[in-house]
Amino acid sequence: MKIIVIGAGEVGYHIAKSLYLENDLVIIDEDEDACLRVDEFDVQVIRGNGANAAILEKVLIGADLLVAVTGDDEVNIVSCMAAKLIKQSNKNFKTMARVSNPDYIDRPVAKRTQVGIDVMVCPELALASEVADILSIPSAIDSESFADGKVKMMEFVVKDNSNIAGKHLRDVDLLDCCIVSALFRGSQLIIPHGEDIIQAGDHIVIIGKTEAMKDISSFFGEINKSRSRVMIIGGGVVGFYLAQLLENTRLNVKIIEKGRQRSEMVADNLQKALVLRGDGSDLNLLKEEGVGEMDVVISVTDSDEKNLLCSLMAKQLGAKKVIVRADHFDYVPLFEMVGVDRAVSPREATVNEVLKLTMGTGIEALTTIEGEKAEIIEYTVSRKSRVTGKLLKDVNFPDDSLVSMVVHGGVTIIPRGNYRIREGDHLLVFSLPTAHQAVEKLFK
Repeated sequence: MKIIVIGAGEVGYHIAKSLYLENDLVIIDEDEDACLRVDEFDVQVIRGNGANAAILEKVLIGADLLVAVTGDDEVNIVSCMAAKLIKQSNKNFKTMARVSNPDYIDRPVAKRTQVGIDVMVCPELALASEVADILSIPSAIDSESFADGKVKMMEFVVKDNSNIAGKHLRDVDLLDCCIVSALFRGSQLIIPHGEDIIQAGDHIVIIGKTEAMKDISSFFGEINKSRSRVMIIGGGVVGFYLAQLLENTRLNVKIIEKGRQRSEMVADNLQKALVLRGDGSDLNLLKEEGVGEMDVVISVTDSDEKNLLCSLMAKQLGAKKVIVRADHFDYVPLFEMVGVDRAVSPREATVNEVLKLTMGTGIEALTTIEGEKAEIIEYTVSRKSRVTGKLLKDVNFPDDSLVSMVVHGGVTIIPRGNYRIREGDHLLVFSLPTAHQAVEKLFK
């Protein structure tokens, strides 16, 4: 596939890193340093304005997809519109734009085909939605929904005092509608089997019916049975949207925002949250506002370094769990290494949407977990799929993959070997990146 990527910043770089081996990539950016950085991959790099029609006309010959991910919403939108006009004779050509301004988009992922954009992604709204999902079950550190909300993936940390620590997986009495899909132990990823022993400190990924997940969380210990207290540091796009998502929950929300006008706007548009004007890195302010009594502290300013500082101070003062925004992908594992419970990147949603577009038809959802160590992909089985009509045990799935869940006719099923795959089924497949291509071929 020939892919044009407008923008060689943090997002563009990771898109190139994920796709250059299997695709023909052209990267366009005006910044010389960004161009030099992405030039380490086997890609064509052009220094220039990605919204320039003259440049686009040259590079779009034979192109299948254009992805605009600069830090400028207008450049991204214009690039997609111009590309659609140039490629209007090719109905299969797709465009995707990254935007941050809420005036253009009111949900994490949307379609704007009327203006030439097949997929519009707002990383900040996607990040806020992910954090809100995590907060719905206090003991979870990651969460993702699939199959129109019928299935949920959640990641938990096994505590020292957990009643499942030291047990074989086969002896863990999970609900029938849930399955352990993976264990992460340090840098090691384990595709689970019954004889594997769960250890304290393991990150355990469970997939199951959405309504069952609150019961599952009892295995890992809730933070607080009463009304949980949440502090959000940063009232920007992420912090404000997150607070809006939490308005109708039982969470008690407090926001700290440094800017006067921004803090007033946030306060005027929220009914329940307490909005304070101040610096989230001010130790005295944090003490005065009882950060040590918080169940969760979420730092989502636009500075990775400040987010880390605020979260570590909150943790030191007694906050039970801290969640941090990290714009740089490489910071995510580092932040968690030094004591952050969960580091989340707004860039991840954009990269995942690009991967979906490059994987062809049949892909409904894709998420990466534990810093891209593994993927969970939702496939829709078509009439032409190689797996259609076969028993699950007769399908040659790679060793590094696992069919975790099937949704058939709206019913969620944990499939056994004798389950017959049918057209229209939604299959959730957990796999290592090495198994990705082999799994994808089965659904073509």
